[in-house]
Amino acid sequence: MTDTMSALRLHAPGDLRLDEVPIPSPGVGEVLVKVHRCGICGTDLHIAKGHFPAPNLPLTLGHEFSGTVVALGDGVSDVGVGARVVVDINIACGHCYFCTRGQKLFCPSVAQLGVHRAGGLAEYVTAPATNLHFLPSELSLDTAAYVEPLACAIHGQDRIGIRSGDSVLVIGGGPMGLAHIALARMNGAARIIVSEPNATRRALAERLGADFTIDPSNQGLAEALKDLTGGVGPDVVIEAVGSIRTYESAIEVVRRGGKVLAYGAAAQDAVMSLKPFDVYSKELTIAGSYAGTYDTWPRAIALLAGKRFDPALIVDSIRPLSESVDALNELGTNPTLTKVHIQP
Repeated sequence: MTDTMSALRLHAPGDLRLDEVPIPSPGVGEVLVKVHRCGICGTDLHIAKGHFPAPNLPLTLGHEFSGTVVALGDGVSDVGVGARVVVDINIACGHCYFCTRGQKLFCPSVAQLGVHRAGGLAEYVTAPATNLHFLPSELSLDTAAYVEPLACAIHGQDRIGIRSGDSVLVIGGGPMGLAHIALARMNGAARIIVSEPNATRRALAERLGADFTIDPSNQGLAEALKDLTGGVGPDVVIEAVGSIRTYESAIEVVRRGGKVLAYGAAAQDAVMSLKPFDVYSKELTIAGSYAGTYDTWPRAIALLAGKRFDPALIVDSIRPLSESVDALNELGTNPTLTKVHIQP
């Protein structure tokens, strides 16, 4: 093993570089993971543009990764070198008010790999041994790189509680919207409608279980939904874009007594127009969903190992780490790309 490695690092908003940096050493209770594959997420784009808080620059991006344990830090005795793993990126104290209530995402000291400390768009990454999830033999490292985003989508579905027979509108046919389509189908949705302007993604949505797709650039969403829901509106709306316009549309089109999942990551300083009377009079349930953790990870692993969800339908580009800067920039400008995986 050489002493240095390549890593995609953000130095300032808009300033991405492929740097040569020292290979990190695992600290007490940590392991060193050799990254096999890492997905580029929409959150990475937000971080790179300065729209999502990333306080510790320069920062190695990447939080959707799979790999192999290659070294152990002091105090780690129950992990074997060579173990095939994914890593829960959410690192918390374990003893605060929120951690003791199973809500470590709200821990005051929570740190996420690829957001607050070095992530997986590199050849190696360190992580606490307690955050490892071991992969069954039937799950490849290629497929396992989708565990983190699938765990996030599972958490969102848990938060909004889709019931058998529900009509579900997914706004946005990007990687996470597509995952929500597949999960909504598994959870018993009777009718899944997808609003997505890109024709390629609409076709993907149909392959993953959408019953109807709408091109909002050619057809008004509210008008289209009148025909598809008998004038009532969908029971559940999942906003998976993160724009103010689509968030406002979600509130507008959901049926009375319906539910809205705030899933898309909007800019931290974005502000939307919302009439409290609409929430009050329609008796709406609005739930936020930030990230997956705890049991959502083994559940995602089980779904992928059981071939209930195939990321290969979504991942349309696999590139070397040397192309990671261009790949991340292209994802923000090329609407024909859906999901890029980087394979060091």
